[in-house]
Amino acid sequence: MANLGCQALRSQDEESFLYFAYGSNLLTERIHLRNPSAVFYSVARLQDFKLDFGNPQGKTSETWHGGIATIFESPGDEVWGVVWKMNKSNLSSLDKQEGVKSGMYVPIELTVSTQEGKEIICRSYQMTNYEPVPPSPQYKKVICMGAKENGLPLEYQKKLNAIEPNDYKGKVSEEIEDIIKKGEAKTH
Repeated sequence: MANLGCQALRSQDEESFLYFAYGSNLLTERIHLRNPSAVFYSVARLQDFKLDFGNPQGKTSETWHGGIATIFESPGDEVWGVVWKMNKSNLSSLDKQEGVKSGMYVPIELTVSTQEGKEIICRSYQMTNYEPVPPSPQYKKVICMGAKENGLPLEYQKKLNAIEPNDYKGKVSEEIEDIIKKGEAKTH
């Protein structure tokens, strides 16, 4: 039954695709920096995977100054995220943001479940060659802001908030610093 819904969605809109975000792209303002067509579709769960952070190919992220999010298969675990419906015209900008050409991430197809139990097939990204390292405080904050903004389950938000960041004290890019400041202003 769930597949019928997917096929109906696909045939209804050949110009779009569904993208499962579990890292900084959980936050609307963050994904819209490079992918303005992204529209919230659903909160979803990826079963039998676990969230991790690392440096792709052992190289520190110049954007985030710490480990960046990835997922790996882990029976019994789950990763919550946001499914964005995006125009195919943003596929190349999303791939570029995820460093596909440089081998940072590889695009993958996943089946996720919405909170209503509907299964949907989405594009996502995974690091295949990375060194586990903690995220910067800013990266963690953007992920937690996105999880809160989109209503990911509270237990999962608690897990995200409990992640120990590295001790990076510097700045990240100006556009990200602005997003963090705006988010902090909303919560105070």
